[in-house]
Amino acid sequence: MTTDAPVALLTGAARRIGAVTAKTLHASGYRVVIHYRGSQQDAEALSHELNALRPDSAVALQADLSQLKDVQQLAENALKQWGRMDALINNASSFYPTPVGEASEEQWNDLMSSNLKAPFFLAQALADALKETEGAIITMADIHAERPLKNHPIYCAAKAGNVMLTKSLARELAPEVRVNGIAPGAILWPEQEAELDDDGKATILDRVPLNRPGDPQDIADTILFLLTKAPYITGQIIAVDGGRSVS
Repeated sequence: MTTDAPVALLTGAARRIGAVTAKTLHASGYRVVIHYRGSQQDAEALSHELNALRPDSAVALQADLSQLKDVQQLAENALKQWGRMDALINNASSFYPTPVGEASEEQWNDLMSSNLKAPFFLAQALADALKETEGAIITMADIHAERPLKNHPIYCAAKAGNVMLTKSLARELAPEVRVNGIAPGAILWPEQEAELDDDGKATILDRVPLNRPGDPQDIADTILFLLTKAPYITGQIIAVDGGRSVS
């Protein structure tokens, strides 16, 4: 590991797509800051695994992205770790139904914080460091930012804001920093209160032209492409959805 190896901060990286992305970037030479909120055991296990492959190349940091002071502290601690920042991957995202008539202010704040508020304030806090390295920001959007998902009005509104934030930051931070988004389709089925039954999963896959779910590696590979192979792409939202957005 050299002192000029690039550094990436990934939010929500202890599990699922975030963890796969952290491993993918690490395998490509990045040092990774693995953010987590409650999945401490998973985050520290992933950090240990990566450091065993390459010493001093991964660290796990905790933060509640609904708290602005936590967001700012996360940015500060991530930057202090190796003294540079080359990529911010805004992967953390709350997702669950909030039907009209049942939604609460707490749900509004949670969904807006993880999907919109935290990505903005992390970008703001790390903008100067990213400009120094001519780095990049990638936000996790959603195909439902344009095509609303029934019973999810707050989530869809947050993701619509996320898409516009991505495009706005691409203008605000140019020419030094590129900013793009990825809109996943059926990659991993949601968990807990957003979990789908078999009929719900089949209904979604019926609308996917490739007729199969994607894999977290599809998202990780797209992120790596945007970071390392796309120097003239900024302000774009790339759908990785098996064609669902055009069906």
